[in-house]
Amino acid sequence: MERITSFSVDHMKLTKGVYVSRIDDDLITYDIRMTQPNIEPALLPQAAHTIEHIGATLLRNGQYKDRIIYFGPMGCMTGFYLIVKDLPLETVIELVKETFERIAFWDDEIPGAKREECGNYTYMNLEKAKEAASYFLNSPWQHVYHLL
Repeated sequence: MERITSFSVDHMKLTKGVYVSRIDDDLITYDIRMTQPNIEPALLPQAAHTIEHIGATLLRNGQYKDRIIYFGPMGCMTGFYLIVKDLPLETVIELVKETFERIAFWDDEIPGAKREECGNYTYMNLEKAKEAASYFLNSPWQHVYHLL
C-alpha cells in the first residue's frame, strides 16, 4: 500500500500551529496541533472529547456554518482536524482563535453531553479542556504551515 501523506511528514519537526494538510477541490483540511508531537504531553482524551463537542457546536452554529465540514480530534491526541469549504486562510485562523478562546472560557453545559446525545457522555472533562485551549492560545503559533 502507498504511504499516506500525513505519515510522510516528520512529526519530530512539527510544532504547535495550524497546518494545511490536504486540499481536495474546494475542501481544505487543516491540522490544528495543540501540543508538539512526541515532545509535549498529548491531550487527555476526555479533554479532547469535550473540545470536540464544544468546538463542533460553535463552528456549526457560527457565521460560516455552511462551510464547516468537520471538526474532530486526531487519534494521536495532539490536536484536531478542521475541514472547511471555500474559506480563506485568514478566516480560518480567526475561526480557530475565536473557537479556542470561547472554549478556554466556557462556563455553560457541554453541548451534546447527555446520555441520549453521545455514545460516551460521561467521558468529558471541561476543566482540562479549558486548560488545553488556554495553553494552545498562549503558545506561539501565529504561523500557518503547509504539509503538502
